[in-house]
Amino acid sequence: MYLALYRKYRPNSFDRIVGQEHVTRTLQNQIKNDQIGHAYLFCGSRGTGKTSAAKVFARAINCVSPKDGSPCGECEVCKTLKENNSIDIIEIDAASNNGVEEIRDLRDKVKYPPTVGKYKVYIIDEVHMLTPNAFNALLKTLEEPPAHAVFILATTEVHKLPATILSRVLRFDFKLISTETIAELITRIFAESKIKAEPTAVNLIAKAGQGSVRDALSIADMCASFSNNDIKYEDAVEVLGISDGETIYNLGSAILEQRINDFFKEFTELAGAGKNLTVTANDLTKFFRDLLVIKTCGTGFVEYNTEILEKMQALSQSVSQSKLNDAMQAFSRIESEMKYSLNPQLLIETTALGLLDDEVKKN
Repeated sequence: MYLALYRKYRPNSFDRIVGQEHVTRTLQNQIKNDQIGHAYLFCGSRGTGKTSAAKVFARAINCVSPKDGSPCGECEVCKTLKENNSIDIIEIDAASNNGVEEIRDLRDKVKYPPTVGKYKVYIIDEVHMLTPNAFNALLKTLEEPPAHAVFILATTEVHKLPATILSRVLRFDFKLISTETIAELITRIFAESKIKAEPTAVNLIAKAGQGSVRDALSIADMCASFSNNDIKYEDAVEVLGISDGETIYNLGSAILEQRINDFFKEFTELAGAGKNLTVTANDLTKFFRDLLVIKTCGTGFVEYNTEILEKMQALSQSVSQSKLNDAMQAFSRIESEMKYSLNPQLLIETTALGLLDDEVKKN
């Protein structure tokens, strides 16, 4: 059976978890020094490795002979715990099991010792979804857990957790992963999977993940299927529904140079092609931001192909800093509105018209 890339390449050791060294190093040292806590909180954005780290940690603290703090994967305990139906590593989805009865059931079962390893580990995902009564029921167990029980709570919305819970756990914050790190991971996975891809396509996929490895790998999967495992830059652009750099330059320069007819012509064609207009608005915000950076700091902090970069350099010198700042702020303001707008095309058009000089408006 075919497995999605993010499932097939889910980390099975701490060294495979990318971009979270501040978390993995601490957990590895706890395992090496036999300083295992009874409750942990893994919080951060989606797709940053919270559940993967929880599963690796759960196997590592039970492993007979861990290697550098990671599970060896060879002992009988590791092989048993790797099975999804293991009764010593219990995963609970709090989004669908968020009531007090489910937590009371957990409290009744937690007293039973593990069957193969030293610890019985409870991984409660999306823990912020628990009801107030369920949190109260969980609190007692976190205060006085059995010696063999370890709780790992995972959440994307840590601010929704009661202070009484936060004070009883060891908190680890998972950060968004850099585009460069995600691109390196995708390149390695493509090589192992015998998928060809242009470096520019890999970088585009990595950027589209917006700091989430899982999102990036899901996009990579779609691109591989679309291109029959030979991904060109144009394929990634097509799958993502975004506009290429030339189109964004044409739109942005038309706004700044007050060529409103050219803007409407280009934008109408783009909208008619079914491009994602929310992404287009984000791309325009970034375009104006990059122009401002080029004007004030040079080209060392932006990434474009040589031809477009030369055009942007020339454009940045012919437009005032205040106009670039106004354009960036105007499109930045509508980014959140785009998600709920019934007519995103009209929203972008009115924003562009709002940037026209008074003299142009009169004409």
